[in-house]
Amino acid sequence: MRCRIIGIAGGTGSGKSTFTNRLKAEFGDQITVVYHDNYYKRQDEVPFEVRKRMNYDHPDSLETDLLIEHIKKLRNGEAVDCPVYDYTQHNRSDKTIRIEPRRVILIEGILLLADKRLRDLMDVKIYVEADADERILRRIVRDVKERGRDLDNIVDQYLTTVKPMHYMYVAPTRATADIVINSGMNSVAFDIMKTKIRQWLESEE
Repeated sequence: MRCRIIGIAGGTGSGKSTFTNRLKAEFGDQITVVYHDNYYKRQDEVPFEVRKRMNYDHPDSLETDLLIEHIKKLRNGEAVDCPVYDYTQHNRSDKTIRIEPRRVILIEGILLLADKRLRDLMDVKIYVEADADERILRRIVRDVKERGRDLDNIVDQYLTTVKPMHYMYVAPTRATADIVINSGMNSVAFDIMKTKIRQWLESEE
């Protein structure tokens, strides 16, 4: 049984999660989703106030080696225990999520396409882009409602790390994508991927 891997990348607030969630809702337990965000490095020794100000948009902030190891295991039919990141604490939690192998795996994250080793594992590479104003507004709403952040912290983090890292590390990966879409609600791209995934799931390969 061949496992197919789809990478979904793009800047913060671009619509990656929207697109990923639509595909997951369409196929349910037939596919599995792995989030690069859960692989932020553990920083127990770093004080909370320092963790709040750290750069989480640089490739070095993520334990990508572990993600690659897990994706390879899933591709080989092995279940993995995925770490869980706690956004309110700016640190990895002590919890893990058991992820079972499936015929189709979605991987989502802003820096997914920045690592050639990850790109080489993917059958399809998708980049979701959106206007910078839209992205920061979506990030503000998300971080306040879902992650317990205050506005000053969000703005400071955006200006000092998120925005410069986007142009340095995220935006250039657009050129490596197979498909570039302008919104997580893009119906044409969704129908194309839905058809492709259904073909893979129905294949006896």
